[in-house]
Amino acid sequence: MGKLTRATGVREENGRDKYFCEVQLYGLSPPVYPTPEGQGTSSPEWTAAYTKARAFIAQLTFDEKLNLTRGFTGSCVGNTGSVPRLGFKGLYFEDAPAGIRGPDFVSAFPAGSHLAQTWDREYMYAYGKALGEEYYGKGVNVALGPVGGPLGRVARAGRNWEGPGPDPYVTGVQMEEVVKGMQGAGVIACSKHFLFNEQEYRRLPNELGESMSSNVDDLTLHELYAWPFMNALKAGTGAVMCSYQRANNSYSCQNSKLLNGILKTEFGFEGFVVSDWQAQQSGVSTANAGLDIVMPDGGFWGKNLSEAVTNGSVSIERLNDMVTRTMASFYFLNQNDSYPEAQIFSPTVQHPILDVRSDHDKVIREIGAAGHVLVKNVNKTLPLKKPRYVSIFGYDAEVKAVPWTNPLRYGGGYEVNFGWNTFNGTLIVGGGSGSNTPPYVISPFKAIQDRVIADREANSEVCLVFINAYASESFDRTSLSDKFSDNLVLNVAGQCSNTVVVLHSAGPRVVDAWIEHENVTAVIFGGLPGQESGHALVDVLYGDVNPSGKLVHTIAKKDEDYGDLLNSTIDFSAFPQQNFSEGVYIDYRAFDRNAIEPRFEFGYGLSYTEFAYSNLTIVKTGANTAEYPSADVSIVQGGHPELWDILFNVTAAITNIGDVAGAEIAQLYLGVPGAPIRQLRGFDKVMVQRNSTAHVIFPLTRRDLSVWDVVAQKWRLQTAEYNITVGASSRDLRLNATLQL
Repeated sequence: MGKLTRATGVREENGRDKYFCEVQLYGLSPPVYPTPEGQGTSSPEWTAAYTKARAFIAQLTFDEKLNLTRGFTGSCVGNTGSVPRLGFKGLYFEDAPAGIRGPDFVSAFPAGSHLAQTWDREYMYAYGKALGEEYYGKGVNVALGPVGGPLGRVARAGRNWEGPGPDPYVTGVQMEEVVKGMQGAGVIACSKHFLFNEQEYRRLPNELGESMSSNVDDLTLHELYAWPFMNALKAGTGAVMCSYQRANNSYSCQNSKLLNGILKTEFGFEGFVVSDWQAQQSGVSTANAGLDIVMPDGGFWGKNLSEAVTNGSVSIERLNDMVTRTMASFYFLNQNDSYPEAQIFSPTVQHPILDVRSDHDKVIREIGAAGHVLVKNVNKTLPLKKPRYVSIFGYDAEVKAVPWTNPLRYGGGYEVNFGWNTFNGTLIVGGGSGSNTPPYVISPFKAIQDRVIADREANSEVCLVFINAYASESFDRTSLSDKFSDNLVLNVAGQCSNTVVVLHSAGPRVVDAWIEHENVTAVIFGGLPGQESGHALVDVLYGDVNPSGKLVHTIAKKDEDYGDLLNSTIDFSAFPQQNFSEGVYIDYRAFDRNAIEPRFEFGYGLSYTEFAYSNLTIVKTGANTAEYPSADVSIVQGGHPELWDILFNVTAAITNIGDVAGAEIAQLYLGVPGAPIRQLRGFDKVMVQRNSTAHVIFPLTRRDLSVWDVVAQKWRLQTAEYNITVGASSRDLRLNATLQL
């Protein structure tokens, strides 16, 4: 069942040894009881919401309270019970993080991984706002997103594409902005999955035994996997979804350390915890561990919860807190004020046509273009210059509907995961509950054809090859490439001296089978760009948009370079174990530590212009850099408030020394003593005109500069020298400085 303690003596990094001691439970989850009752003290808005929630709860009967803790299915993927006599219709929940999955007249947004490749905070917010407007228009109270877990520990994991990728800083920023945008539209954001659901294999109990146990130490929990959820909480997320698998041998939805100890105590969460669908594996223990709503039905609650409260196994205070937290989120988003009627298509409930798309196709197209990553461009092959002869190859160029799905999915619906054929048309999103329902798809073939018809003059010829790499919920990938697609590229390149490869991928995809072929002149990682896929691509191919996207995961030269983090853990025992023994060293951190040269590093991406970096400066703010107090400051949602204090501002100058205007994404990497040699702690995207200079700024917070002290159980600054590097990627570092604390 795992080891009781994990003692580690040395962390070696960058030629320096730092001795420390971790004495903690590893493989066993410590009990944390009781569930802290929500107080509503994080902000005046939460205070007002709790006042209203308590007044509402005071009017409820015992059975009405119970009815608000369980799920039902009907017009949405799930909804709570209602209280008709008080005019409360219940909360309606719906998938997914990349667009509402199921109904007509909704938009298919880019995937979370594609959005992250824009490295653009404004787009992240706009994405959340547009998505929230559609949920609101359809009368959905709770949107099941954004995704911060899986983070992306396992390179071949099936759901990595739903979230921003394996770096906690990028993931945290995106979760924060999406939550702000979504809740700005009036919809409760349900940040998921909390925590450690990093593979699909044995995520649920089956005939072999229990689900996989993700065994994670306390430092790694804080510095890596829980980090982005702190951002989502700081932004005000009203709900958090607990995950399927076990965490240190306790199911996540009954893990009192995660829910009571971390989420509701240390992070000060004011909202409600809802189970992933069928993730509840017990009754009393889930209630006492901090679960507030079970989905999609009564699960182990219903009458059982009634008996548990009656016989004292679950306190009436815990039941009241479940309902209070739920209703507080409802009032926090002002959903009591004329919220639209839920109108989601289901097999049993039909609704009149309700088109909620507005002009969201525009932001989808912009994000789609901004998330394309140019990784190779020999002799300025791109942008194209009105080629008369354009040859298009590849199964991914055109729309091909899966014959047994209705509506069309263009990426595989949840119900056809296991029957999906990778070579069955252009890929705009992955499969499973994170998928969406496109009203249409602009394929690369259509968009290119339209452009070629419009352009009558020509001075070049090109062969475009389209391939993809699919992934889905319910299973993990078996390879990061496929021979069919690699041979297709090689066959075309063998006959065409100007071959451009476009790859739509739901995660890392190795390309060394053809990347150095002399006739492969340009390569674009096209991500999962949503319904405007073809238009977004053409905008980049023809230079209407100068590419600025950057990779959010490392592309290795071969699968094996990912080491132990390539595949999901396979364990046929009754109590399978997955030890996160690598700690915080995933993706680029692992490549850096192990001195493995990637094909394309984390943060890499080319432009049609060039940029020069200069004038790195570090300015201390007036914030106190002494150790923050632990007792005399109230914890608010997102953790100790002083963690978010900006201690330093780092700035740099970016000059466009190329031929055209373009946007550059400058990245700041911090070398914290005793930690990875570099970890992302800032990024800034700026548009720079030709022969002009813009300035980027990276605010460094106390949390950014801190490490987690497992003994003191707090974030701690070190009296040490910190290395600061700024550049165009994790390995293209142009500027260097040191910061002394």
